[in-house]
Amino acid sequence: MVSDKPKFLDVVDEFISFIGNDPIVAHNAEFDLGFINAELRRVGRGVLEQNTIVDTLALARKKFPAQSNSLDALCNRFGVDRSRRVKHGALIDAEILAEVYTELRGGRQTVLTLQVVKKITPSATELDLLRSRPGDLPAALAENERDAHRALIQGLGGKALWERYLGAAKA
Repeated sequence: MVSDKPKFLDVVDEFISFIGNDPIVAHNAEFDLGFINAELRRVGRGVLEQNTIVDTLALARKKFPAQSNSLDALCNRFGVDRSRRVKHGALIDAEILAEVYTELRGGRQTVLTLQVVKKITPSATELDLLRSRPGDLPAALAENERDAHRALIQGLGGKALWERYLGAAKA
């Protein structure tokens, strides 16, 4: 399958340019890193450091300890379609791994829902604690930041939405 493909020596510059400073995501990265670094050494280039690799096998082992964490097992767990994987191929495996990696990192957002949060009424003890503060907390802004904020508000010409509400609340 690769007999007519270029040798690593012929594409090493393109490979290094392609990965740039980006991390490489790989399943069982230690295995792949060994081969990549052996080839880089063979052509007189610097090796890739471990911190430039994201190992999805290590992520899966942390998330699912004592379970099967092969790429196939993760596809089953996350419902990733691997039907197009009739033969082992790097490109297909990379596409599948991208989906698995997304799921390992928290998954895709499938819907946008807004939830109503139930308003909680503080207890009498909590209200006492809130009332017991002797005064407002000191501002955490430097004087020049306060001046800049005042200038911003003046620049709005009194049309700031929060001033309308604050003004109505004081009246």
